[in-house]
Amino acid sequence: MLTGHHNINYVRRAGLLLALLLGAVPFTRFKYRVPLQAVEVVPRIWPREAEVLGVVCRHLREVPPCLADLGGGSVHGYRAGRVLGHSGSAGRVGEDLMCLFASFFVRTASVPVAELPPRPEDWPPDGDTQGFLDWLVRFTEQRVHRPNRDRFGALFDAVGVPEDAMARFSARYRCRTARPFRLLHTDVHRANAVVRGKRLAVIDWELAILGDPLHDLATHLVRMAYGKEEQGRMVDLWAEAMADAGFIDLTAGLHEDLPVYVAFEYAQSVFPDVMRAALDLPEDARTEHFRTAADQVERAVRRAREPLRLVDVPDREQVVDALRAWHSTAR
Repeated sequence: MLTGHHNINYVRRAGLLLALLLGAVPFTRFKYRVPLQAVEVVPRIWPREAEVLGVVCRHLREVPPCLADLGGGSVHGYRAGRVLGHSGSAGRVGEDLMCLFASFFVRTASVPVAELPPRPEDWPPDGDTQGFLDWLVRFTEQRVHRPNRDRFGALFDAVGVPEDAMARFSARYRCRTARPFRLLHTDVHRANAVVRGKRLAVIDWELAILGDPLHDLATHLVRMAYGKEEQGRMVDLWAEAMADAGFIDLTAGLHEDLPVYVAFEYAQSVFPDVMRAALDLPEDARTEHFRTAADQVERAVRRAREPLRLVDVPDREQVVDALRAWHSTAR
């Protein structure tokens, strides 16, 4: 059983009858994915991952297909190999793997937009990068921050995240350059990267959207926890790979607008990171639990401090006290 933020995955082997029903090779492994009932923190413009995978798997053959969409769960092929996240969430990635990631982003950008499922009615038009950023900011404010104010508002305030946090971001950051929209995975990190030999497969496409490719690169840079040197190198490799593939228009305004999306990633993640740290506290939480949660909250607030222009940032003991106060009332 593999548990993430959004799903529980049960890994099993298919017997003869099940393999026949699924159209799979007998005795190969598959994943049964069950969505978790969790706080909404990320946009899902395509509710059925199976529809997205139907397109993706035609162009990225290494991605495991959806074998059956059962409504409350789904059955997926299993990609054997080494999951980068299993070796820890930090540490050097290396030039070879970063080249594979750059190639992945190029092939994702090559997926024909016309084949993708319909977008929401309020989706920004192709190339409207500022409209795309505005949509992401609105989602964070209207679907993540505001709906959770009743439950977590006192905790947000106590750790230094004010009610007008996203307004502060919008007043300061804007995209300056138009770029064509492409398919984005939006969650390319170590736990979603499976390496086998010299091949890389990126799994879990339930958060895929259509938008500015720099957003995909920014979320990758942040969630991979690259060191400063490797982060710069990954940007160069991404730009070189896009240019070599004839996608030079996707790199327009790279050095001006990429920092905007990186800042947004730090800004929006403060809400899910604080909520998850609080929700992960057990009912009988002890001092070590509160200190571990405080470390997570402190890291999130520290990263969001600049993009959200946070002023009254508490120290670690104050964060522990805030978590204790929330826990005593929430439980």
